[in-house]
Amino acid sequence: MGESALPARPRFRSKDSQVRDAYHEELDSLTDSLVEMTRLVRSAMARAVTALLDADLRLSEEVISGDEHVNKIDAAIEATVFDLMARQQPVAGDLRTLITALRMSGDLERMGDLAVHIAKTARRRHPESAVPPELQAIVLEMGQIAERMIAKTGSVIASQDVEMGLELDADDDQMDRLHRRLFDILLSPKWRHGVEPAVDITLAGRYFERFADHAVHVAENVVYLVTGQRPEEIIDSA
Repeated sequence: MGESALPARPRFRSKDSQVRDAYHEELDSLTDSLVEMTRLVRSAMARAVTALLDADLRLSEEVISGDEHVNKIDAAIEATVFDLMARQQPVAGDLRTLITALRMSGDLERMGDLAVHIAKTARRRHPESAVPPELQAIVLEMGQIAERMIAKTGSVIASQDVEMGLELDADDDQMDRLHRRLFDILLSPKWRHGVEPAVDITLAGRYFERFADHAVHVAENVVYLVTGQRPEEIIDSA
């Protein structure tokens, strides 16, 4: 009769290994939280644009009240980053991850605020639309570009796709062109809607333009996270 097999030795992971695993799980959770912020901000912008064009008071209120959720995630990311810095004293790539997460969270939080500003413009002018008929197509296109940019931003964060991140500059150029078209119409002698609508459109145009700028900033931080270089450095060295 052969010798019975010895029982398998239990495999124990060291306490240090468990701590490191937990640490990297927390780092990964920052990415998940940032992607969730992009999802919420995209929804807020889509509803804010509809509220602006259609004078939809219900949607305006939803965007305004829903911003609290974005703010809570931003605060949670900040708390996690500071906690990890204090406990883990990260260096090199991990430190870059934490710093860029903090920057991206701030940009996304401000993008949420800009959607709120657009919703408040719609609410202020209710039951009338804040956008005169001849500007509706331009404002709609600006909203579509804003949505496309925040969707792409979420993909860039999740995939860390440097090439896609660099594409957001071209999207921002489209937004800037539309922003200039708005001003051309507002400054035209043919403008017949008075001062108040002109102020509303001027502010709304600025909100869209700043929204796009923040999306670019987020993408730039992803590029820096992955490569250690700013986009302009990559372009110059190409």
